[in-house]
Amino acid sequence: MWRNPSHPDRPLHAIVQPPGPALFTAVRDALAGDGPAVLPLSPGHAGPALAALRPTHVEGAPRDDGAGVPGDVAVVIATSGSTGAPKGVMLSAAALRASAAASLRRVGAAEGDRWLCCLPVSHVSGLQVLVRALLSGTEPIIHPAFDPHAVLTSGARHVSMVPTQLHRLVELGADLSVFSTIVLGGAAPRPGLVEQATGLGARVMTTYGMSETSGGCVYDGRPLDNVDLKIGADGLIRIAGPVLFSGYRFGEPPAPLDGEWFVTSDLGELTGGRLRVLGRADDMINTGGEKVVAAAVTAVLCAHPEIADAAVIGVPNPEWGELVTAIVVPAKPDTPITLEHLRAYCRDRLPPHAAPRDLRLVSRLPLLPNGKTDLVRLRAGT
Repeated sequence: MWRNPSHPDRPLHAIVQPPGPALFTAVRDALAGDGPAVLPLSPGHAGPALAALRPTHVEGAPRDDGAGVPGDVAVVIATSGSTGAPKGVMLSAAALRASAAASLRRVGAAEGDRWLCCLPVSHVSGLQVLVRALLSGTEPIIHPAFDPHAVLTSGARHVSMVPTQLHRLVELGADLSVFSTIVLGGAAPRPGLVEQATGLGARVMTTYGMSETSGGCVYDGRPLDNVDLKIGADGLIRIAGPVLFSGYRFGEPPAPLDGEWFVTSDLGELTGGRLRVLGRADDMINTGGEKVVAAAVTAVLCAHPEIADAAVIGVPNPEWGELVTAIVVPAKPDTPITLEHLRAYCRDRLPPHAAPRDLRLVSRLPLLPNGKTDLVRLRAGT
């Protein structure tokens, strides 16, 4: 339900600590209405969010400049989106429960099944593990950081993780049948990763969603119960349903709405009711008068056997407008792939204008805490 966020009537407590029992209790009480709304923040990354989102309390201490939230808001998630400027996504208890309940049904989780939380609870993917546990009638198994051995021996039946974490388990050749379900989100998995995990006994469900949709709302291309999808004339994915957020903190930026539909920043296609995400609209590269979807080029590059990981960005160029630039982690650092080889590989797989015209070799890609590639740092050259 959409609310005017200008009428605050509930305290907002910032909790700045790693995931643990205290944070789980705070989230439980917030959803039950027995406690204040919660703003979970990771230590070391809290400063900008505290300044921008102005909670009424920080670790129990009141703030003079704090402001409350509408009464139906249970959790505020700080997200920088693609700009780096913190904004607060306000989520009601009803939206979080609707998302978690639909997720449990889709996964086929039974009451009493335990969930492992090895993601930051300051991100919606980690938060939703706690909500699923609440609805399952269990306490989650919470790891303050990702440790492959601890994950594999946790005893949990279900786990949410990002592709980087699953990649580390696959590299170990671990028996992934110890989990009934691995819910994979946060970023698109590299080509072949899900198949490799399946070969190790995993049942992987890939998800698409964002903080504004209470986390993943599309599983393996199909929307969860009571979630509706459509593609607008602009090619952007639109989402409707009870999982939607209540608005942004202080109403800024204005919620991108098309009637009752939330307008995402992602381009997509719907075929037979199945969603294919093409990439972010703001990751579109304009080169020589042609438009290139960076995510589509990235997917092609990541399928190359000599490439361990890759990202694609547009770099300003006086001749082309933007130069399609591949940033590559070579699988064999001693004999890395060359630009000539890369362009030849792309020739049969991409339109000519989409083939990278520049190549940067790096030892690893910078990542955001949620596991996505930090494109802002890549564009800045850091």
